[in-house]
Amino acid sequence: MNETKVALVTGASRPQGLGFAVARELATRGHHVVLAGRNLEQTRERAAQLVAEGLSADAVRLDITDPADVAACAEHLRATAGRLDVLVNNAANMPDFTVTSLLDTDIAAARGSYDVVVLGPLALVQACLPLLRAAPAARIVNVSSGAAAQIGAGVEAVRAPGYTLAKYALEGLTAALAAELRATGIHVEAVDPGSVATHPERGDDADDRSPAEAALDIAAAATGESTKD
Repeated sequence: MNETKVALVTGASRPQGLGFAVARELATRGHHVVLAGRNLEQTRERAAQLVAEGLSADAVRLDITDPADVAACAEHLRATAGRLDVLVNNAANMPDFTVTSLLDTDIAAARGSYDVVVLGPLALVQACLPLLRAAPAARIVNVSSGAAAQIGAGVEAVRAPGYTLAKYALEGLTAALAAELRATGIHVEAVDPGSVATHPERGDDADDRSPAEAALDIAAAATGESTKD
């Protein structure tokens, strides 16, 4: 695996999820992909699917809000690869999907989103920084959302406010990390994959992108094919 690029994708345990689609796309492009998810059994199943397709993958348990899990994930990468070429911060939660006003925000739910969407990725970057520095041209991709555009757009009511505020903050975190890491050669950017059909239980829209299609944009950023460089 010494010459193979290593990618870590968080939130990659759901078979219909965007994280799994991104992991498959990066593995197809020649990366060894480490799939990370809170449910280790499910995450291992996803990794086994990729291996059965002839791709290179393994799995780690990662609750991105748990410092012990974050440290263990970084240690797994250090022990098995010694570096990290790509970090895709995809893990997210939307506990207030049905809330249609900022004034009705459940503060506990919003705090939970912030922990997963903002502070979790920051903690993971901190833990993996030596591994990212060890790669010749590492890249960090934070998966954003069009929901963030509601903030500052003058909308009358912010939908899914806790999730929306967290994604807005993630874009700010991305800009700050990009500036701080620019001199290291580690590239950081955020990608909004658009509305993706990953939750049929919530009622996906007919014009939603498939996870496989949306994964192409994220993989392009992760491999340096993005036009944002």
